[in-house]
Amino acid sequence: MYITKKMYIKPDMKLSDFFFDNPYLLLMMEHFNLNFVTHEKTIEDLCNEHSINTNIFVDIANLYNGFNEISAEKYQKNDIPTLINFLKNSHDYYKEEKYPEIRDLICKISTINETAEIKLIKTFFEEYFNEVVEHLDYEDKVAFPYFIDILNKKESIIKQADYSAKVYCDHHTDIESKLMELNNLLLRHIPLGKDSSLRRKLILSLFEMEYELKIHYLLEENALIPLVSNIEKNIK
Repeated sequence: MYITKKMYIKPDMKLSDFFFDNPYLLLMMEHFNLNFVTHEKTIEDLCNEHSINTNIFVDIANLYNGFNEISAEKYQKNDIPTLINFLKNSHDYYKEEKYPEIRDLICKISTINETAEIKLIKTFFEEYFNEVVEHLDYEDKVAFPYFIDILNKKESIIKQADYSAKVYCDHHTDIESKLMELNNLLLRHIPLGKDSSLRRKLILSLFEMEYELKIHYLLEENALIPLVSNIEKNIK
């Protein structure tokens, strides 16, 4: 995990200055579908150019800089598509890049360190990965389309008693907690074989993924779900 200087980002600052302090902001730009070569533009300039609520951009950037505060009070219902697009792009990154990277490292370790404990780690991760894919697919195919329908005031959708933002919230889980368990096993309990280099890469990758998932969880819990709940209340 790259250690940042934890500087609070503000709208009048140039974003390009922060990439040197925290390279993970490059990943944030990808999730926004933005080019990270921003030249001398301020954050406010960039947001105005791409019709993004500056408050959302600044809050997410500060999540990546280690400030774990985000609230829907500064956002509007029309910001829901921005949040959903960001989250869906995050899903693609998890499924197509980060999780395959972790799986590949575990497979390489298991060929070097063929202990029962490593085999359990491999099984644990495969089960976890399947659970995560199911969770992300549920959000992409059920929850997010419902949220867009609510935004577009499709009242026939809101009247369906079997689904709401509360139902989604009740089933929403912090999928990063199992990564913490995995790192705990690798760091505290499973003896090293000849896999120290690979295990270091795996542990760092797990920490990076946990960092990403925490941001993902905060965006959904503290921004997206409250915005949708407010729309539901107004329609009812």
